[in-house]
Order: sequence, then C-alpha cells, then structure tokens
Amino acid sequence: MSDATVEKWGVFEASFDGPSGGNPYLDVAFDAVFTHKSREVRVPGFYDGNGTYRIRFMPDIEGEWSFLTRSKTAALDGKTGALTATEPSAGNHGPVRVRNKFHFAYADGTPFLSFGTTCYAWTHQPLDMQKQTLETLKKARFNKMRMGVFPKDYPYNVNEPLHACFERGADGKEDFDRPNPASFQHFEKQVAALCQLGIEADIIIFHPYDRWGYADMSADQDFRYVEYLAARLAAYRNVWWSLANEYDFLIDTKPMEQWDRYFHILEENDPYQHLRSIHNGDVTANFDHRKPWVTHTCIQNPDVKRTQEWRDAYGKPVVNDEPEYEGDILQSWGNLNAQELVHRFWITMARGGYAGHGETYSHPEDLIWWAKGGELRGESWKRIAFLRELLEADVRHGLEPLGIIGEWPWSRVSGARDGDGDFRLIYFGEHQPVIWSTGLPVDGDDYDVDLIDTWEMTITPVEKVEAPVPHPTRHGSVVRGGKPDAAFGVKIPRKPYQALRVRRKR
Repeated sequence: MSDATVEKWGVFEASFDGPSGGNPYLDVAFDAVFTHKSREVRVPGFYDGNGTYRIRFMPDIEGEWSFLTRSKTAALDGKTGALTATEPSAGNHGPVRVRNKFHFAYADGTPFLSFGTTCYAWTHQPLDMQKQTLETLKKARFNKMRMGVFPKDYPYNVNEPLHACFERGADGKEDFDRPNPASFQHFEKQVAALCQLGIEADIIIFHPYDRWGYADMSADQDFRYVEYLAARLAAYRNVWWSLANEYDFLIDTKPMEQWDRYFHILEENDPYQHLRSIHNGDVTANFDHRKPWVTHTCIQNPDVKRTQEWRDAYGKPVVNDEPEYEGDILQSWGNLNAQELVHRFWITMARGGYAGHGETYSHPEDLIWWAKGGELRGESWKRIAFLRELLEADVRHGLEPLGIIGEWPWSRVSGARDGDGDFRLIYFGEHQPVIWSTGLPVDGDDYDVDLIDTWEMTITPVEKVEAPVPHPTRHGSVVRGGKPDAAFGVKIPRKPYQALRVRRKR
C-alpha cells in the first residue's frame, strides 16, 4: 500500500478485500496496530459490505506511522501500510476532553464551552431537509448536536426513515445481525459534515421510541452494535458517545449491568477515548455518573438552579442537555417561551454548568427542529449565540460558582468566575436590584463592569458607586452585614433578565 498523508486528528482510512459469503459481520474479525516510534494503538476494523473491510485511524501525533493488520481470516491478516500525520489545519483543535474537572477543552488546549442543540432524527429525513439543517447550523452558532443513530417513532416524528439500519431478510424484516452499510455510511457522512462546521456530534446509541425493533435487540446484538459503532465512527474527532436518550425508560429490558457493559465496550474499542455519558428521562433517575467509565454528567432537568448540586454530587462536568425546550406543542417539556429557555441557559452557565437547546414549535407537517432539523423558527437561538460569543471572548479555565450551595444570595441569583476571578459573571434572572455589590471584587476598582441585557443582547458600561453597607442581621449565632462586601457597588436599571460582566482592566 502506498504511503498516505493525513492531518493530525484527521481520518486515515485503509480498505481491504475479504470474504463476502456467510455473514462477515458475525464471522470475520480483524484489527490493526498503528505504530509511531515506541507507541502502539490498536484500531478495530469493520465490514462495510460487498466484500470490503475498513480500518479508520485518527493520528494524534505528527510524524510517521505504520500499521499491521491482524485477523484469523488470511485475506485480512498481515497487511501493512504507512501514513504521515501533518500539522492540523486551521479550525482543527482535536477531540474534546474533560479539563479542570468540571469543564472541557479540545486536545490542543483550546477551551470548549458547550452550547448544544438537539435534532434527534435529522439524518433520517429527506436529503433536502438534511441539507437545510446544515445550512441552518452555519448561522446558528451551536457547537454540539444531539443526534440518534436509530430513527425515532414519537409524536411529531412518525415518517419512515431514509434507510433501514439493518439489512432485510427474506421475510422482509430487518436482520439485526446484518448492519446496512448504506445507513451507516450516510450517518458518518453527516458526522463528518458537522465536523466541517466545528460541531461536536453527540451520538445517541439507544433510545426507547421505536417501532422497528431496535430497542428490543438481544444483549449480544446490542454489544456487537456498540462495537461496530466504535469501529466505524471513533476516528472522527468530533464524536461524543451518549449511551442513551432516556435510558431509564429501557431499564426493564436493558438492566443496569448491561448499560455498564456498553460503556466498557466503548472503552475497549475506541482508541481515542471520546467523551462518554448517558441521559435520563425521569428527573429522579439520574445515572450514577460517579462511575469511572462515565466522563461527564448528562441530564435533563428543568430545575437549573440545581446545577451546582449536580457538580458536587458527581464531581464531573454537568451538561443539562434538556432543561426543556422552546416551543408551543402540547407536551409541557416543549412549550417554553424563548425568554425562559434563554433564562435557563444563563442560570446554568453562571452556576458552572452547560445547557442544551431544543425547539419544538408545532408545524402542519411536523417539521420540528428538535425532531427533524430543517429551519429554526424561534428566538432563543440568537440569544444563546450571543451568550456563547460573550463567554468565549474571556473564559479560559471554566466558570466556577461564586458561592457554596445554599449560600446567600447565590441560592437566588447566579454568579461565577473564571480561574482567578479576572472575569466574573453575575446573572440576576427574575431579580431586579437597583444597586449591587455582592460578588464584585474586594481588591480595588481596577475593573470594567458592564450591564448585559440578555434578551436585547446589549452590553452597556455601568456606573460604579460606593458599596452599600448591609445592616447587621443575626442568623442564629452568625451576624451578617455591618460592612461592605466589595470594593464598590454598581447602579442597575430596574428590569429582569440582566447580568453583570466584570473584567479586570488589561
């Protein structure tokens, strides 16, 4: 095989001819060992139909790599090749990792602040609509997309998918021991398209909303399917693994030890250890994200003021991918007004977590973003983009809450700082004080303070004033107040949904 060139964190692919008789998905196994100097990386291979077998590799070190295939099938054993990994292109920062315990960064150290959206079944829609989804994403400024491998059978989402995920047998039914290459080829093409837009693909492996039988595959079929996904998709740098959307609605057929096994299969077959998590349905059914094979906390819960509680409970980044959605459908989780979803984003971020967007406006043809992609018809996405741009300009380490859980006034308003506190964000939400000092710096007035209108998307310098002196107030044996709590205060116009941005002068 001739040498190839691929950029660092790009996708190298090699294909081989092999047996097509019987069922290669069950009967043939092969992998390759990639070597750079003294480093070796095992990469599983997969069958891609018509007698073609592939391996995909994401080099994470620049320089010369070679590989050797291994298989009990003679046609796939002992194949060799080489590649040169070159400097990554502009915009290629590598896969996202956990950094600073509660936050994320790309492999090259660039901070990653998660601003995600949900389009569960967008890759199963007509091609024109998928193209429209990608065009919408070019302007929407989301950097993560929740998307299912399998199609979905659910209110507002009942159309037939573009492809069956498994090949059909003589009886016309899908054979869960024969993945349909066309379906997975299309899915990975769209994962790559998201990568080109700088969007992480948060790939949902299982979900309960199904009429095709995918939710009822046997444990062994599930295990093979997860292994197959890892072999096909792990080389794409923008992959995140989400074991399930609402795993607890499948717990009667997929018990807890089975979910743990899915995680382990990914650990064993994903050479790059992409982020791994799992999403609950009932708000009381959070997975035990403390398990070491879970990289971050993924939940759905409308009570976003609990963000710090979840950080403390699990000790990992918190991504509330479903704090409910902007829309007007019958279901209460999908009929927030836009301002409320923006409000929940600001609370989550200012308490040290990350939030996810979804849009569920009713449509005569059920063309709803959350289900199928297409067009955005709401107003929250613009304000979420504004928040992303505002934070990415200054946040380098990750926002850490200003107070402990239950501490006054942080049980009401939300505040956080980046690193050593040179950047602070205080979000008042429904509160509308006319003067404020709590959480502002205590080390002088060498700071710029701006008032942010989170809905109008305006940033205005505010007037600094002498910090107020709270009247001494007894709480049991503790007396609070009697002295200013910051070096200065600020005057604020009386209006809800405002925030303060505090930055040390440069």
